[in-house]
Amino acid sequence: MTNATVARWDIFEHTMQGPAEGNPYLDVTVGAVFRHGNRTLTVPGFYDGNGVYKVRFSPDTEGEWHFSTTSDVAALDGASGTFVCGPARPGVRGPVRVHNQFHFAYEDGTVYLPFGTTCYAWTHQPLDLQEQTLETLKTAPFNKVRMGVFPKDYIYNTNDPLHDVFEKKADGTHDMDRPGFEAFRHFENQVGTLAEMGIEADIIIFHPYDRWGYCTMTEEQDNRYLRYLVARLAAYRNVWWSLANEYDFLLDTKPMERWDTFFRIIEENDPSQHLKSIHNGDPAKSYNHRRPWVDHCCIQNWEVKKTAEWREEYGKPVINDEPEYEGNVPKHWGNCEPHELVNRYWITMVRGGYIGHGETFMRDDDVLWWAKGGTLEGQSVARIAFIREIMEDSIIDGLTPVSTTTSRVSRRVAMSTDGDTRFIYWSEHQPLQWDVGLPEDDGDYEIDLIDVWNMTVTPLPKGPNPRVHSQRISGGGTVSNVSGAAFGVELPGKPYLALRVRPRRTGKETGHGNG
Repeated sequence: MTNATVARWDIFEHTMQGPAEGNPYLDVTVGAVFRHGNRTLTVPGFYDGNGVYKVRFSPDTEGEWHFSTTSDVAALDGASGTFVCGPARPGVRGPVRVHNQFHFAYEDGTVYLPFGTTCYAWTHQPLDLQEQTLETLKTAPFNKVRMGVFPKDYIYNTNDPLHDVFEKKADGTHDMDRPGFEAFRHFENQVGTLAEMGIEADIIIFHPYDRWGYCTMTEEQDNRYLRYLVARLAAYRNVWWSLANEYDFLLDTKPMERWDTFFRIIEENDPSQHLKSIHNGDPAKSYNHRRPWVDHCCIQNWEVKKTAEWREEYGKPVINDEPEYEGNVPKHWGNCEPHELVNRYWITMVRGGYIGHGETFMRDDDVLWWAKGGTLEGQSVARIAFIREIMEDSIIDGLTPVSTTTSRVSRRVAMSTDGDTRFIYWSEHQPLQWDVGLPEDDGDYEIDLIDVWNMTVTPLPKGPNPRVHSQRISGGGTVSNVSGAAFGVELPGKPYLALRVRPRRTGKETGHGNG
């Protein structure tokens, strides 16, 4: 192929015709080597049924690329061609990477703040329901979706999937050596649809909620499936790899060392090196995120005040994707009161982490957002949109938790800084005066009081530091200001308020413009 032009971070695809007899999924290896100047990348290909073989690649550098195919089948080996990588399309920023150790940015440097939601099996539902889900996401505040490759068998989620991920045998069981090509094509098309909407696809590769036999594939079948999945999807710029939802519930079928192998397989086969993590079920059984092949911590834990501790323990970005869901199902994880979920958002973010959403309201048709998508009805969604607007208008590099000399205060109250901007969130506390964590100089600051539930931002005036002005001693001196602040603020004495303090802006300055 010559003279083709592909925009930066879009997909170049080379298609070939080859053998269809036997089982090419097992018997045929195909791939390509891509070259740009002195740089060489090896990219695996895949079989797509009916004698069709494909190699996909997402170029990250403008200019002319050369490729040549490799295969153990002569008809697929040695084909070559070139294409030109042009500038990225407007709004396309590349894959998300770790940024400033604890945060994220697109490859073009634009800061990315993850505001994710969970829709485990939305791509396995009827097409009209999938379209409804996409329409909902168009106006929702979410820029990441957790979604499984496999369908799910669990409470409120027992319907048959739209397509079989692996073909059925005559006896009705599934043949884990024969992919359902239509299922994979549909899944990747929906990943591409999310990409065009500016939404990251956090792809869950394994999970324990299974009646089809996916949990009990052999090690060889697991590894082959994973290589195949990566070959099909790694060229999509919005992919994140989540090795499992609740990996610890799978340890009876997939021992711990196998998860380490899975990470290695992704690293070896993903030329775009998308973000990789793994998710726990029991809060006490988190995977060892310190391992070098894990890019960020993916955690299920409702004790969100530990966010800063997790950052310190693992030294990586923390995303608490399941802090419990807003809803009314009988399960303890699915009936979090909306005020409390919003509270957990603010605690997590102001302690330097990120947090995910899910919604589990009972319905007669069992269409719960957390599993199947559809529509959203909870009260937290608007407040999540509000915190996203606040944070994207404020954050440049990412929030760093503040540890003050008054350690008991920092354990109770969330405080963080990003350069000259700082946030304080009091959660259930309701002080009338405050000076801890405020600037030490008396500069020109904007001070905004944020009501996180009522979604209001109220400017506050600076007041005298109450500690300094109430502690006069003989001789006209003052006791040292133990908070370090040059001023204080007066507060209304109600819970669930946050404070944002930043140098006064000229009117031309804005946030980082994250989309």
